[in-house]
Amino acid sequence: MTQPQDNQNIASLLLEQRRYPPSPDFAAQANAKADLYDGDPDEFWEREGRDRLSWFTPFTKLKEWDPPFAKWYLGGTLNACYNCVDRHVENGLGDKVAYYWEGENPADKITISYADLQRRVVKAANAFKELGVSKGSHVGIYMGMVPELPVTMLALARLGAPFTVVFGGFSPDSLSGRLNDMQCQYVVTQDGSWRRGKVFDLKVNADAAMDSAPSVTTCIVVKRGGNDVVMKDGRDHWWADVVDRQSDDPATCPCEPMDSEAMLFVMYSSGTTGKPKGVVHTTAGYLAGTSTTHHYIFDIKPETVYWCAADIGWITGHSYIVFGPLVNATTSVMYEGTPDYPDKDRWWDIIERYKATVLYCAPTAIRTHMKWGPEYAQRHDLSSLKVLGSVGEPINPEAWVWYRDNIGAGKTPVVDTWWQTENGMILISPLPGVTTLKPGSATKPFPGIEPAVYDNDGNEIPPGQGAGFLVVKKPWPAMLRGLYNDNDRFRDVYWSRFPGVYMAGDGARVDEDGDFWLMGRIDDVMNVSGHRLSTIEIESALVDHPEVAEAAVTARSDAITGQAVVAYVILKGGKDGSPEKAKELRDHVAKVIGPIAKPANIVFTPELPKTRSGKIMRRLLKDVAENRALGDTTTLADASIVDEIAARAKAEADKES
Repeated sequence: MTQPQDNQNIASLLLEQRRYPPSPDFAAQANAKADLYDGDPDEFWEREGRDRLSWFTPFTKLKEWDPPFAKWYLGGTLNACYNCVDRHVENGLGDKVAYYWEGENPADKITISYADLQRRVVKAANAFKELGVSKGSHVGIYMGMVPELPVTMLALARLGAPFTVVFGGFSPDSLSGRLNDMQCQYVVTQDGSWRRGKVFDLKVNADAAMDSAPSVTTCIVVKRGGNDVVMKDGRDHWWADVVDRQSDDPATCPCEPMDSEAMLFVMYSSGTTGKPKGVVHTTAGYLAGTSTTHHYIFDIKPETVYWCAADIGWITGHSYIVFGPLVNATTSVMYEGTPDYPDKDRWWDIIERYKATVLYCAPTAIRTHMKWGPEYAQRHDLSSLKVLGSVGEPINPEAWVWYRDNIGAGKTPVVDTWWQTENGMILISPLPGVTTLKPGSATKPFPGIEPAVYDNDGNEIPPGQGAGFLVVKKPWPAMLRGLYNDNDRFRDVYWSRFPGVYMAGDGARVDEDGDFWLMGRIDDVMNVSGHRLSTIEIESALVDHPEVAEAAVTARSDAITGQAVVAYVILKGGKDGSPEKAKELRDHVAKVIGPIAKPANIVFTPELPKTRSGKIMRRLLKDVAENRALGDTTTLADASIVDEIAARAKAEADKES
């Protein structure tokens, strides 16, 4: 992790003054009440763990904390699959919808009740068991957003087999690296996944990865794309051949009792800087943390229709598509495709059709819809929405307000959540019905969570006194339990900078009201003429301009200022940029947050380099800004856009020279 070379804290220059107090009507019915913040954190987590989860053996001790290692709900045994599926069927909720699944083709629709889900999971678990999977087996999953993905995760949890889900957009090398690190014996994949009307060939990638992963002996393949694949004798099995003939009687495959601290899954970081980190999450604390935050932050009711528009290949999908919602017996929407297929109103069509009450998505997706325009949402009845959420990176104030006004009818609470792969659960977020909302701020720590902002010397920065390093001072239930087979790296990356506290790697500030404002990765902070500036604040200032749809900011080396700000800007309506417009935007940034933050270069582009999950790959933009060879582009939704941006940047540089 990059550390600052001087003793100067991050400058915070952006001032956002709009406020949205909770409506009395929403507050009256909200799950969360203000007194949640008043109790003892240990009593809160003990109560939630006891009441929200079903235990085979009750826990006898809440936690042990031997920094940096934590254990939660000690002495207890339980099973994640039982908590997500079986107990709901036993309690009479078998007919309740677990998932409304919709394929990229609007004609592909499946409604899966909790009883249906149980049958599917039991059949899959019996098939895996027949192929040799047992408690402690390690399994790699490489799939798109199909129903068999959560079914596989739950079936493996039923058996007590830890797994790692690898995002379907990753390359064979990325997949093989994860399979080898975890020494997976089994792989579950599919022939191909649909994307904008075309099939993305997953099995070819999986084959290439398995060729470099000697521990893999068995591969199960779901037929989805219909593309031709090569099936290796003795290793590869079609899902339908081994799963469909199995019994769906739960008694034939009972849920394995697992220790509270038994490993549930490993989630690998994207590996953009060095070897991916295998983040270990265990069972009880993870389930308690994800389900508790899901219940309060999204105001989940028995009748809620909840849609997290992430990909299960990322931690957001694990926590808030699979485990958190299913523990709470929630009805969820699960969608296979992109927001613009077959047209740019697909999301709003889905919300209208299923009468979704919650939408949880990334700021990049919101800004993409801003770029397309509100008319697509206006075609549909979105009045069912009660709560909107954002996740993945800090949301700029203008996108927040656009989201609330155009998708939430100017009244729906927006919960801007902060957390990470390592956290497992949301740590900072408004509680709808309790928190006064501030566009661009994640506001308050969730009850029982104790974050802070430290300066370079490890001193806590008081509210309203500037920005610094975001840390978490006490353990929380869903926190990572280490890095897989690499505890030295675990200590070094997260715990060495400020001994005894978790360093998130993000910059943040706390305002006079005690609300947190996230400022992006510390690695993305720029040092311009001695001022440490946040890329997020400059991006927010650019998007504040009425003609800007989206912006990404990075830095390049500069002989005079040390670093110079480079901005990549998308104008609304697909408009082209001009030198006059670039000057106008520079002046706008100077007006909003100060002259020191004015971009030295503005490159107008029709699109930004994004992963298939919508994350902006700023490291590639930095490569362009520094005029150096591009890093790995295999996870991009459209790798060609980087070449176009590089060409535009060169053309701008040629004009200036």
